[in-house]
Amino acid sequence: MKLHDLAPAEGSTREAKRVGRGHGSGWGKTAAKGHKGQNARSGGGVRPGFEGGQTRLARRIPKRGFTNIFATDYTTVNVCDLERFVDGTVVDTELLKAAGIIKNERDGVKVLGNGELSKKLTVKAAAFSGSAKEKIEKAGGEAEVV
Repeated sequence: MKLHDLAPAEGSTREAKRVGRGHGSGWGKTAAKGHKGQNARSGGGVRPGFEGGQTRLARRIPKRGFTNIFATDYTTVNVCDLERFVDGTVVDTELLKAAGIIKNERDGVKVLGNGELSKKLTVKAAAFSGSAKEKIEKAGGEAEVV
């Protein structure tokens, strides 16, 4: 395959609608904008969210909740995800990224206790749930808080 052989998939692209190019085009005269009015004018139309003077939806809906900007945002990994590693492996953030289990670590990795673990692993993470720590130690491994 060469550069000149490349083409978009069949039916994935359309010709641009060229409006205002005369009667013969089918999009002449008002150029598909109708007659007069705000939307027919050059530069016309309303800003996003504007509802004609009615209070917009974003202001009609009540504000609710609170987001703590200082909260630690962990990337979670389940115990069952660690089953793919070989016995005696030291599992840390870099290894989890390389294995494709996590994409980014954010404020650290937290291991949760969903699933079973039968391999002896040394897991290094920012936090562990109680059940995850218990399952890792039960399998003969150790859970290290980094």
